[in-house]
Amino acid sequence: MGEHVMKKLAKPMLFAAAFIWGSSFFIMKDALDALPVQYLLAIRFTAGAVLLGLVCWRKWRRLTPDYLWRGAVIGGFLYLAYSIQTYGLALTTPSKNAFLTAVYCVLVPFFYWAFAHRRPDRYNLLAAALCVAGVGLVSLTGDLTVTAGDALTLVCAVFYAAHIVAVAKVSPDRDIYLLTVFQFAFAALYAWVGGALTETFPAGALARAEVLLPMAYLAVMATTVALLFQNVGQVWSDPASASVILSLESVFGVLCSVAFAGDRVSVRMLAGFVLIFVAVVCSETKFGFLRKKQGRIS
Repeated sequence: MGEHVMKKLAKPMLFAAAFIWGSSFFIMKDALDALPVQYLLAIRFTAGAVLLGLVCWRKWRRLTPDYLWRGAVIGGFLYLAYSIQTYGLALTTPSKNAFLTAVYCVLVPFFYWAFAHRRPDRYNLLAAALCVAGVGLVSLTGDLTVTAGDALTLVCAVFYAAHIVAVAKVSPDRDIYLLTVFQFAFAALYAWVGGALTETFPAGALARAEVLLPMAYLAVMATTVALLFQNVGQVWSDPASASVILSLESVFGVLCSVAFAGDRVSVRMLAGFVLIFVAVVCSETKFGFLRKKQGRIS
């Protein structure tokens, strides 16, 4: 396809990726009713590694031995993030899980500060303040405590942020698609080991259509297709708009959870969702789109 066509397809691809990931929260909640966490992730990441490996078959000639340790590192962070998020999802609602996970976008600049000595700017600090307020509205109960599911989801956001920083550290001069295959493969390996040590393999559950269909969606759409859409979409669009579109994952997560999973969202939770979303937009774009618009008007 030509450059003009790809630029036109970029934003629809990003929207599709955000919607697929947002819809996966309530679908994964259903799958958790039949599959234990570790085996659910093991099957999902194994399928994702195989599918993406087949899609990117021409890139295998670029393989060098260092892809193994790089994939092991970022696969480890991805495994921890997904594991903790999935345990948290079992103890909270899909809509809260979706928005609390989005906190990782605000944490990333502070992780870069720790590892790359790049100081956060005023927009990062503002985003952090908005995010803390939003998390408080979403998570704190009437007696000012945080539920176990919400706490686990916030911990998973920390590992998602660490994963992004790790990818930035190990991916330069490497094929990101091929590296992602190894990331998925190692995440799957860790999950298989975790399942073997802590869970019973649900052989009977995998034969049921109500389990196979959600797992197929998670493996094919939420893991392989969405990742490809994100990568291609980001190549052919500017980073600011791409990050805002991808952050809509949490909004789509709430909408799908309310529409299809029967989640109820209170006014206080809705206000928290809005604050977290504004925090993500502030952190990712520094409101550059507003300054551009004001410049055109003046």
